[in-house]
Amino acid sequence: MLLVTVGMQSEAALLPKGTRTLVSGADPERLAALLAAQGEDVTAVLSFGIAGALDPELQPGDLIAATRIRAAAGAWPADMAWAARLARATAARLGVVAGANAAAADAAAKKALRAMTGAVAVDMESQVAAAFAAARGLPFAALRAVADTAAETLPRAALVGLTDDGRPAPLRVLLALARRPGDLRPLRVVAARSRTALQALGHGVSLLRGNLRQG
Repeated sequence: MLLVTVGMQSEAALLPKGTRTLVSGADPERLAALLAAQGEDVTAVLSFGIAGALDPELQPGDLIAATRIRAAAGAWPADMAWAARLARATAARLGVVAGANAAAADAAAKKALRAMTGAVAVDMESQVAAAFAAARGLPFAALRAVADTAAETLPRAALVGLTDDGRPAPLRVLLALARRPGDLRPLRVVAARSRTALQALGHGVSLLRGNLRQG
């Protein structure tokens, strides 16, 4: 059975009904624990959701099909036949995706991560999902959509906006804005671009006609 890992419930909601999904709440340690509890019926793993751009040419809504995941803990190849099918079906760009344990929150951090990894985008689920798939000898792929660009800085309120199960946490956001009210405008920009990324992912799923798995 295909297993899909996401960070947010809004990403999970884009998947076909009945898809087996794990929601990390943008917490790599939580995702690792959820994956460790999976049974032997998992036959393939897909990392799915939004990402931050590292390549300055990428814009909100651009889709990426990973060829490889690179992170501090190691590097894991994607199943290239699966990645190529995702790219053909959705017009996604093939490229390396960086894995991070925390959000790359500003342009300097993104530039440094690109220099270290050669990646075009970064997320917090793919490295965990790829490592799990490799440990079990399972095919792995990642389909991500760009939300924030390589030049953007994420406001603090955007970094605290999720509950552990990947749902919006409005109280946390309001508290962060109370401390830094100037973040309201950039937060609105982040929210709009995240919606653009989610719409692109939803369109990608529709182009795949519900068949996210290889073959």
